[in-house]
Amino acid sequence: MNNASRAQPTVLVLMTEQEKNEFMPPDIEAGLREMFPNLVWVDAPLEVGQWHDLLREQRPEIVVCAWETPPLPLEAADHLKYLCFLCGSVRSLVPRELIERGLIVTNWGSIVSNTVAECSLLLILSALRRVGNWSVAMRTRGEWKQGRHPDTLSLFGRRVGLHGLGAISRELARLLVPFNVKLSAYSPSVPDETYQKLNIRRAESLEDLFSTSDVLVELAPGKPDNYHLVGDDLLRLLPQQAVFVNLGRGMVVDEAALVRASRERGLHIALDVYETEPLPADSPLRRLDNITLLPHLGGPTPDRRRDCGELALQNLGNYISDLPLMNVIDLGTYDRAT
Repeated sequence: MNNASRAQPTVLVLMTEQEKNEFMPPDIEAGLREMFPNLVWVDAPLEVGQWHDLLREQRPEIVVCAWETPPLPLEAADHLKYLCFLCGSVRSLVPRELIERGLIVTNWGSIVSNTVAECSLLLILSALRRVGNWSVAMRTRGEWKQGRHPDTLSLFGRRVGLHGLGAISRELARLLVPFNVKLSAYSPSVPDETYQKLNIRRAESLEDLFSTSDVLVELAPGKPDNYHLVGDDLLRLLPQQAVFVNLGRGMVVDEAALVRASRERGLHIALDVYETEPLPADSPLRRLDNITLLPHLGGPTPDRRRDCGELALQNLGNYISDLPLMNVIDLGTYDRAT
């Protein structure tokens, strides 16, 4: 795939004007057009039939796209070699069979870990300071604190447990340094050197992690073995006044058990992900007082989506130069995605 020895690949770009403005601002777009002078840029959205017709007409080797892209047809395997997806999960876009047949797919991967960690910190502080409680009470019931002893807590010096020690957890660990917290994590596959480098205690078990955490941050992967892994037994182990935060995968947590822990033990909860998304209007989670809810906002904010565009530009340059790509989605990654 060396530049000097092959013709320029056919490149098709599909995105809405808003996606273009966020992921491909003028300087990044200019770099893309310089790399591929003959690229074809089409405005989304398209109907599925229009999309399939466009693919048959252009027969691109490379597709660059974002959220507003219809699913790829299996017949695209005849010409499509690389899908450069600017966003996260590709489950609704790419049939598994295309990856099995050799399609290279990349996404934003770990480039968004810093913004997800930032949102994790927001939810931790919101739960400890009871932002969800007071926001509702002040807006809907006209309430005010009673006396000088509110039910609020500081993050400084707390015991923070991380269920999972991937890229997001590692970024969060760095953000937590100024708070002088005592970090523990449970992630059996991560080597001891990583724990030592980040000054994190290796929990011996999930029971150990939950029972010793004032703040439990759920960031375990969404693999089948983790379905409803966090339920009544683990939630009961959390100390009094603990808070539970989930920015990982909704399917890892039994939401009915969360509701029981909130109502029976007063567990404070902060969530950005759910087993069913959008969160159903009749979900019991919406009726809890001691909860902070976000509608899956943990990913990159619009002002930081240019980071994903810069990563895509680097990956595209690597592709035509026969260099390794970053954040490649293999079958294992595909199967763990939501």
